[in-house]
Amino acid sequence: MLVKEWMTTEVITVDSRTPLYDALRLMEKKRIRRLPVVDRGKLVGIVTWTDLMRAQPSPATSLAVWEIPYLLSKAQVADVMTRNPITISPDMPLEEAALLMREKKIGGLPVMEGERLVGIITESDIFDALIDVLGLRTPGARLVVTLETPQAVCGVLSAIESTGSAVHNLALYHQDGQVRLVLRVEKAKAKEVERVLHDQGFRIVYANHVEVRAAG
Repeated sequence: MLVKEWMTTEVITVDSRTPLYDALRLMEKKRIRRLPVVDRGKLVGIVTWTDLMRAQPSPATSLAVWEIPYLLSKAQVADVMTRNPITISPDMPLEEAALLMREKKIGGLPVMEGERLVGIITESDIFDALIDVLGLRTPGARLVVTLETPQAVCGVLSAIESTGSAVHNLALYHQDGQVRLVLRVEKAKAKEVERVLHDQGFRIVYANHVEVRAAG
């Protein structure tokens, strides 16, 4: 999976002279938490909801309620934005973008093609990709199988094929020194798949036959 397959391409931006109050209202209206800052077609920064919250006066302030919006209208995005933000290309693997976001403790990355802003990838996009990989919106039964080696996945798939069941999704991960395979198979054949895997020596550590309702 690549960043360009999951990023938001219709990016909402502001310029550095935008009043903080306007930026805050825009985030609330669009239900977003970050805005790339673009001046004359060039990315110059990024401003987040957290940046705007930190810029607001403390609740202990002596300012009158009507004075706070006035002050925020005078301050500009340039006063609080992160300049020269970390950016990525649309062809970066999604997992590398996720790792970068995790290591830098940031919730979103502008996506650039040369000097042109072409998208933004956020933690919500990463969550959507994970949900898709694990098939949480796909009807079926979920099985978790412990394997001796990653190569044993071939044996699992061969066993499932013998039952005539389709494999809707699969993912391999390591936990506590073990290799585990997460599968989503046809619900109608789940019991048969379990039996065949058990007969061939595979250990099923989790089975959920509850039908998953596809999200609308």
